[in-house]
Amino acid sequence: QVQLVESGGGLVQAGDSLRLSCSASGRTFSTYTMAWFRQAPGKDREFVARIIRTGFRYYADFVKGRFTISRDNAKNTVYLQMNNLKPEDTAVYYCAAAQRDSYISGAYNYWGQGTQVTVSS
Repeated sequence: QVQLVESGGGLVQAGDSLRLSCSASGRTFSTYTMAWFRQAPGKDREFVARIIRTGFRYYADFVKGRFTISRDNAKNTVYLQMNNLKPEDTAVYYCAAAQRDSYISGAYNYWGQGTQVTVSS
């Protein structure tokens, strides 16, 4: 069982930066693919970024060059550094863990409660 707790969301202006953190319980954190998804009001949950256990990173096209996912296995934590935020980035951001690599939300076994990110124009 893995428990995930996100933090770092907030209200910012367009062009600002935020760093989200996701702290995980459990001793097998390093073996999981860790991902960030987001869900805006009235929209489906969508993939944002993921980092697999070898460290390779994958991003949705709409965040390439602006967001960076990283992980610190010693701290059981995954981060999402978000730069040059846009109003369309407004959403609840969720951290998720999976035992295999996928960009599909259904592949993720464990989810955090989400953290709100609001970007004003």
